[in-house]
Amino acid sequence: MRVLSVVGARPQFVKLAPIHHALIAAGHEHIIVHTGQHYDRDMSDVFFEDLEIPHPDENLAVGSSSHGKQTGAMLEMLEVSFLRHKPDWVLVYGDTNSTLAAAVAAVKIHQPLAHLEAGLRSFNRQMPEEHNRVLTDHASDLLLAPTSVAFDHLQHEGLGHRTIVVGDVMTDVCLATRDKCKTQAPEMPHGWSTEDDYVIATIHRQENTDDPIRLRQIIDYLATSKSKVRLLAHPRLKSKAAEANINLLKGNIQIFEPLAYPQLVHAVCHSVGVVTDSGGLQKEAFLLDKPCITVRTETEWVETVNSGWNTLDPNCSQSIDEILGREYPAHSLQPYGDGHAADAAVRALSSWKSTHG
Repeated sequence: MRVLSVVGARPQFVKLAPIHHALIAAGHEHIIVHTGQHYDRDMSDVFFEDLEIPHPDENLAVGSSSHGKQTGAMLEMLEVSFLRHKPDWVLVYGDTNSTLAAAVAAVKIHQPLAHLEAGLRSFNRQMPEEHNRVLTDHASDLLLAPTSVAFDHLQHEGLGHRTIVVGDVMTDVCLATRDKCKTQAPEMPHGWSTEDDYVIATIHRQENTDDPIRLRQIIDYLATSKSKVRLLAHPRLKSKAAEANINLLKGNIQIFEPLAYPQLVHAVCHSVGVVTDSGGLQKEAFLLDKPCITVRTETEWVETVNSGWNTLDPNCSQSIDEILGREYPAHSLQPYGDGHAADAAVRALSSWKSTHG
């Protein structure tokens, strides 16, 4: 079986790692196409190295641009790539422009399409990611859902017959990386100490960065923390803050570049907790037993909120110190699987191909 994975943004590189290892272990061929949606070394190449993924077979080097221009450029080049490689499956990940472009390119030329992390819904139609994931799900031949909640969403949309619940591959790599960091701690950036009380923060979503009033509100909120706030500054955040003349170094905020994945896991493990708008980091905080504040009105990972470990605070009105300083009951829940989702996904791809042609 020949599987062609399309990735383009750092969360997708993390999801790609366990899938790649599971495909190779099962004797399948794996082709990796990197769209170049995230194009600087800290956002892409380093992830491949840290997660022990081979460098991509193709890098389209699309780079940053408007949604339409970026998606259109990827669509054109991905179609050529798919026709060249003729895979048994085009496998897409998550909810980025790379995901949607690959989905459209695949279905237009009748390439079998599978969507990993299918069925996630925020029900916020202002989010570009929500449209990407919904359109991709409805275009796909096989939907690899991470949770029973995701399956229920797909069932409600009439897609249950195409869906297999495999668990969450981010859980696979998060738990494996956590265990590795316990015995082999990664080298952290200059000026980083795990002895301090600190909060990990990431802000990158369009709805939080593109409106200067909203962005200023969030930065002012982070600045209220009595603990150090280590803000991992995504390029989007830096550029939008500069445009709006917003000082990111307010209060106890410290600025660091985005961390490599092992560094991120290590950082969260030694933190007080997390403030973020990232779906992936919400879940990683939960898996690493750290409380989280999500500066959004909703989350795709509702299990983190239902467990009490994730607090939605879109208005930035609740105390960071109070929420992250609470005592949280230990949880034994495994809503995202047991750490073997990639193996289940590869089995699903293989069995679906053999039974559906």
